[in-house]
Amino acid sequence: MLKSELRKAIRERKRRFAQEELDEMAFYITEKLKRHPRFVAAHTIMLYHSMPDEVNTHRLISETKDKTILLPRVTGSHEMELCVYNGLDDLRPGAYGIMEPCGSVFTRYKDVELAIVPGMAFDINGNRLGRGKGYYDRFLPLTVNAYKIGICFGFQIVDKIPTEETDIAMDDIVF
Repeated sequence: MLKSELRKAIRERKRRFAQEELDEMAFYITEKLKRHPRFVAAHTIMLYHSMPDEVNTHRLISETKDKTILLPRVTGSHEMELCVYNGLDDLRPGAYGIMEPCGSVFTRYKDVELAIVPGMAFDINGNRLGRGKGYYDRFLPLTVNAYKIGICFGFQIVDKIPTEETDIAMDDIVF
């Protein structure tokens, strides 16, 4: 299956669920993530501020204390940077309507211990299908020490993701 066909199929699966159902599933996924040994041990975590059709990370971001939370901010066509999250007042609508931090830019990429990554789909080998712009595939190689966890709903797990040389696989998937 082509990547574009797989994205379309996953979008159709997502439409079968009401927002309340997705939010309830997301609650259990983020609770599971909070117990993950890598999450527990990490001090510096790259997260993402979710869109409505993704695993909702808003509560996870706001409730995570005693850790440095970094959120991506789109800086241009297919490029992003990380900023330190300092609270809800720190967020502004950015690219694609995603809430982005307006705080200080974080450039010590080697200090990122854990990267929590969204995706349209994942396979059992850790391969990830994004939305097709390549933001994460270009950015994740900069976080050389980060353990990468993809999070998704169970219906986003597929047998095989078609991959290219530039695609970055996850170390683990929580669903």
